[in-house]
Amino acid sequence: MVNHASATLAEEVAAQVRSWIRDGTLLRDELYSVQQLADRFEVSRSPVREGLLALAESGLIEFTRNRGFRIVVPGARDVAEIFALRLALEPAAARRAAAVRSVAGVDRLTDAVDGMTRAAGQDDSAAFAQHDQALHHEIMRIAGNGRATAVIEELRDVTRALGPSTMGRSRSLTDILGEHQPFVDAIVAGNAARAEMSMHRHLVATGRLLVQQCWEDGDSAAFEVWEDVVDEDR
Repeated sequence: MVNHASATLAEEVAAQVRSWIRDGTLLRDELYSVQQLADRFEVSRSPVREGLLALAESGLIEFTRNRGFRIVVPGARDVAEIFALRLALEPAAARRAAAVRSVAGVDRLTDAVDGMTRAAGQDDSAAFAQHDQALHHEIMRIAGNGRATAVIEELRDVTRALGPSTMGRSRSLTDILGEHQPFVDAIVAGNAARAEMSMHRHLVATGRLLVQQCWEDGDSAAFEVWEDVVDEDR
């Protein structure tokens, strides 16, 4: 018999831990125990472990035998594979969003860009990432494929373990905002081809930089991994 109260609590634990991974509350190099989280949530270990198992199945965390769990940090090939999937889904979604845009959808896209603009002006990478997430989510939502939206959310969560992405390292928040503006403008204008192309360009730029970031010395082999996995041809 399913304990619905327990299942709901486990889902709440999973959602909160996912949120802590997104905002950096949980650190990538730290080992955490189930008991730590149980104490923090003021619940028993059972729903916490159940929630964590769901995150482990998603590839966000991994358990260390008799010690606890840690955030999974993806390697260069993992990142390349993630962006190969994103490139298969998001440019097409941007094209679809431009074709079926609505007033409400355009307003939400504009709100997300405004939030990114404010965050860039304040050099607030955490707020910028939240608005960036909202923007990409809204584009997928407008495109109307709920399963694809869920897949993209999972993939983005995995790469968050790399830290602050490429923000402040190889490009500024303003630079990243500048990559988003073309496909947002194209969606708002109803230019499907330009929306698709601009999204593709943005994902390639981000993916390449994240793959390189996986190698401490920026070795060119990182790009060999990218070329081996990702087909950039549209």
